[in-house]
Amino acid sequence: MSSPAAPRTASLTDAGVAGPATGVPRLVIASSVTGTLVLALGAFWLSFTTLQDLAIMAGIPAGQAWVWPLIVDGVILEATISVVALRNQAPAARRYAWLLLASGAGVSVAANITHAIVAADARVPAVVAALVASVPPLVLLAMTHLTVELTRNAAPPHAAGMPTTRPDERATAKPARTRTATSRSERARGDQETREQAARLAADGVSQRQIATQLGVHPTTIGRWLAAPDEDKEGDSP
Repeated sequence: MSSPAAPRTASLTDAGVAGPATGVPRLVIASSVTGTLVLALGAFWLSFTTLQDLAIMAGIPAGQAWVWPLIVDGVILEATISVVALRNQAPAARRYAWLLLASGAGVSVAANITHAIVAADARVPAVVAALVASVPPLVLLAMTHLTVELTRNAAPPHAAGMPTTRPDERATAKPARTRTATSRSERARGDQETREQAARLAADGVSQRQIATQLGVHPTTIGRWLAAPDEDKEGDSP
């Protein structure tokens, strides 16, 4: 008969390594970013050439027509990065970034669809041409956003194998308590030495007022110390 399996346990260190705080491993980030960049470049090139051709059809000189798709699709790239970067900022800044992203994506998709309808082969239905033309700008938008998210959630170089902060907090709490206990012990020892010094001065015939002045305590405190020299007076204030 086989023995029962041992219960599975997970240490805090293991939880820290596998937890979400460590981020995505850099090797995975590099592979994913490479793939998304290839797709984004392909989508950008298809959308770029389509919008350039549409700009020429609209009367823009061929030598300047390349600027128009660069502006339209460039807005998508910049607005996507801004949406991710401003996610924790003021609502007005986030709304403006989303407005730019929606406007750029809308113009790019509409322009690609318009070009497809105008220049498509008569044998292809307009709906099919519109769907095909809308893919490049939408893929460009999605891949740009994914690339930014991947790089944003990359694991820091020192994160692998590092435990969570909770054990560190508990580890630093113990020395703090030790320092507090040591401080109290030293203060109590100092008070005891002061009382012993007061007793010696009183035995030499020094008055209580002079002892209080010399030791920097109140004369009433000196009187209590001399009346009960063995009693712990740690709570007495100078």
